[in-house]
Amino acid sequence: MTDSNFLVLGGAGMVGFQIAYRIATELNPRRVVLVGLRETEVEEAAEALAELAPGVEILGEWGDILVRDEFSRRPRRDLLADPSAREAIFSDLLGPFDPAFERSRLARLIREHRPDVVVDAINTATAISYQDVYTTAVLAKRDVDALQEGEDVAVEDLAGHVESLILSLSVPQLIRHVRTLHRALVEVGTRLYLKVGTTGTGGMGLNIPYTHSEDRPSAKLMTKAAVGFAHTGLLFLMARTAGGPIVKEVKPAALIGYADISHRVVSERGEPVGRFRARRENLGSSLSLHLPADEFTREGDMALPVVNTGENGVFTRGEFEAITSLGQMEFVTPEEIAHLCVAEIRGANTGRDVIAAMDGAIIGPSYRGGILRARALEELRRLESETGTHSVALGQLGPPELSKLLWEAELLSVVAGTVDGVVDADPTRLAADLEALLRDRSDLVDTITSLGLPILSADGREILRGPFIRIPEVPGEREVPVTAEDRDRWAEKGWVDLRPSNVERWQGRFTAMRKARLGKAQRGSAGVTLASYLPEGIEVGTVAAWVLANEHGGYRIK
Repeated sequence: MTDSNFLVLGGAGMVGFQIAYRIATELNPRRVVLVGLRETEVEEAAEALAELAPGVEILGEWGDILVRDEFSRRPRRDLLADPSAREAIFSDLLGPFDPAFERSRLARLIREHRPDVVVDAINTATAISYQDVYTTAVLAKRDVDALQEGEDVAVEDLAGHVESLILSLSVPQLIRHVRTLHRALVEVGTRLYLKVGTTGTGGMGLNIPYTHSEDRPSAKLMTKAAVGFAHTGLLFLMARTAGGPIVKEVKPAALIGYADISHRVVSERGEPVGRFRARRENLGSSLSLHLPADEFTREGDMALPVVNTGENGVFTRGEFEAITSLGQMEFVTPEEIAHLCVAEIRGANTGRDVIAAMDGAIIGPSYRGGILRARALEELRRLESETGTHSVALGQLGPPELSKLLWEAELLSVVAGTVDGVVDADPTRLAADLEALLRDRSDLVDTITSLGLPILSADGREILRGPFIRIPEVPGEREVPVTAEDRDRWAEKGWVDLRPSNVERWQGRFTAMRKARLGKAQRGSAGVTLASYLPEGIEVGTVAAWVLANEHGGYRIK
């Protein structure tokens, strides 16, 4: 870890700062970058850490990492009130991924600082789930109901509520966040990503008595728990993705605290809580829940002795005593969490890595499964022979390239027979033989095209097709323009391509398979690698798996 570059997301928070402090004082890093939501907090944290860790470069970055860079320093409520900003956020969240990635604040930070290690102490589940989809849904439904009943509804109000509802949905935000994070980490070569996650309920269950609403259990807290564990599931996938960083997560399951204890003015939603003189009121047939504050005598701001638990909130003595009591949420300190995180960064086996725990608990492939796989394939081949059909691909198992690869390998198998037969053929001649085969085998053509896969002729000028075409995927459009570039892109993604150029590509693949065949490299089991292809003939599923593993990086590493 000596001379490494660390990026601590949430580094201005209570837990994040303690992790950054231990990194700076125990691991001899070159640089520690603290990332936080608010400018003042980040500046104060960076200044404090620089004093505690002289000799280490300490930098601060502030803003919201869940939005595009240009929006990162604008409050979310302001963004949702701005129609043009809502449109932009919609595009970033549900539009094409590549341009959204280029605009991302998170991607920019990772690209700029190129960290060796990223520690993520942001309470991501809270940031996403507390956008309160429930209240937004009620407002949108109210407007829609009024519109259906013929009432006048301002278009801008309806649009604002409906669009805000869409933009408050948790799962699309979480998926886009994790995809952005993963691509950025791979791009800069980050070695380790460590997440400080959340259980959402401080380790308690559905019987949690501490709610954020009148419901028990609280819908908001259950949403937070759902997002927190959905996040863990996506990190589990990240950890099993070849070419990416090591991925770990620690999940505190208790109240975390504390930052400080003081007598201070308390606030709610960013505003000081006022202390008003009470007035007497008779109970009638109705009750006003909110009255103008200027109707009451304000005696100043509410100031009380409180314990500050950082992101978890500020509690009075009574609240803190209740929530930390034995059998309730109880209590864990940020220093303990930081100690575990630094141990995991060093590579110690703390037993607290949730991803490792999941790896040890899941059920993997089995010997029985391997035996029965062989029997299932044998039975399918027998039925193919008896019925004179080709059980190759339906087009329902993605990605679209899979069906294309399987059918192209099948046609090559029928025409050339073996790997050597493909490699040693003239590509133009082999392309002509494929076309001749399809002229004679209408059963093959009709099967392929009826499944939504067009067949592109050897000269690239025409296709054979059925009633529908899977590629291109253009939602809501029944007809699209075609250019030569479009044709090539669609053929690459999901068309059976008979052109000599594609035959040459297959010859390159089979050449690589032949070179890596068992006995050409190391002998014995060591010769069987991802690049290996053992059969002499063309087993289409094995061929497609080889392509997906070696060209697309689509293979399991655990």
